[in-house]
Amino acid sequence: MSIAIATRPIGPDHPPYVIAEMSGNHNGDIQRAFALIDAAAEAGADAVKLQTYTADTITIDHHGPGFDIEDGLWKGRSLYELYQEAHTPWDWHPALFEHAKKRGITLFSSPFDPTAVDFLHNLDAPAFKIASFEVIDLPLIGHAARCGRPMILSTGMAAEAEIAEAVDTVRAAGNPDIILLHCVSGYPTPAAEINLRRIPWLADRFGVVAGLSDHTMGTTASVAAIALGACVIEKHFTLARADGGPDCAFSLEPHELRDLVVGVRTAWEALGDPKTCVKPSEEGNIQFRRSLYVVADIAAGEPFTPANVRSIRPGFGLAPKELPRVLGKRAVCDVKRGTPLKAEMVEGDCR
Repeated sequence: MSIAIATRPIGPDHPPYVIAEMSGNHNGDIQRAFALIDAAAEAGADAVKLQTYTADTITIDHHGPGFDIEDGLWKGRSLYELYQEAHTPWDWHPALFEHAKKRGITLFSSPFDPTAVDFLHNLDAPAFKIASFEVIDLPLIGHAARCGRPMILSTGMAAEAEIAEAVDTVRAAGNPDIILLHCVSGYPTPAAEINLRRIPWLADRFGVVAGLSDHTMGTTASVAAIALGACVIEKHFTLARADGGPDCAFSLEPHELRDLVVGVRTAWEALGDPKTCVKPSEEGNIQFRRSLYVVADIAAGEPFTPANVRSIRPGFGLAPKELPRVLGKRAVCDVKRGTPLKAEMVEGDCR
């Protein structure tokens, strides 16, 4: 199974697809947003992802229970204030798409309401990403799916039935191109809670390409996810955590993003093929495996015994498993010490 985004195939038979999530780490500066796209391209990421919303399309300007954040990274702020700061202005989008095109890196976004879907569709965004908090918004998912672009859905906090509803909604819209990202919506996520074993379950349960949207610190969880079949890795990034920003605390810096790209692709290469036996790097060492050698001179007609035949290195003689058949039989010719034992040296041919 594979899915293509901007002609790049994604699936188990292809290198992991790395999405660098800009989020609000542009800090309200379009030049910084350009620099983030540059940094992602230079790090070797496949795509940069934006988030397309305004404070008014994602919430309302209101204070009270649920609207004021009481715990976590953004404690003390209202949702409206947070989203006012973190949003990517819509009038930046055309320039950001054009800059990404010049840099040879794919750009797409997460829409948070139908107007954002339509806006991104008109910009010819090559995919839609549905955030974990919106994966239960079936009308939004259906509207995006009907655009016919690949759909990437994060599954943080979602129960199996909720994921099934989201997947069914995409398929009911006639869109078969679904990528599910396992996600834990903790910012940051403790490594002990990341639960990477859910990745192959998502792939098997829903018959989709699966990956990881990773909010842990560092790159270890993302690299480990590849061994469990993750085909996509999404990770927040910034130019420098010291610069501040809404998501900077759990974002990678450019050199760390590069390490992530190298790490996940190396891990994918290391998976290999279970049916392959001898690899090119070890072919020259086959000769050093054990085999049967004559370790004391033997005259024609003398028997082979544990004193004159042993299993030793190198590997040019009979296989060690032949030793029980050889012992007690007689040599058909003189054999010097250090000679690899061959079947034709043994009476009656031991094979």
